[in-house]
Amino acid sequence: MLSNLRRYVAVLEGLAADPKGVFLAHPDRIGNAKYHFVIAIECCIDIANHIIASENFRFPKDNADSFTVLVEEGVLPRVLREPLRDMARFHNRLVHIDWEVDDERVYEYLQTVLGDFHSFARAVAEHPWR
Repeated sequence: MLSNLRRYVAVLEGLAADPKGVFLAHPDRIGNAKYHFVIAIECCIDIANHIIASENFRFPKDNADSFTVLVEEGVLPRVLREPLRDMARFHNRLVHIDWEVDDERVYEYLQTVLGDFHSFARAVAEHPWR
């Protein structure tokens, strides 16, 4: 799952390299970014829930809470809690009310959150599992 996440984030990084005007002028790039955000965030949620189940951590209330559980259990650093919870909420907006997601917000996300994916993957990969 981590290798899939890295592949999805690599696509997002390629899209993030576009100047804002170029990105916003191409609906196919916007759609590509939205799709890759959805699958990258779903991948993080899947990884989190897999860890929660395998380690018998408390059951999360929702997808955003999955990241809180991993922070509580010391798998993720506290600094990632809110960015990852926000990412889960962004995922829900993209999946359930895509028409309300502003394309400029998608570009802003490309510029600001990709490092959070890397931090998540690194924390999971480097955690000293029992």
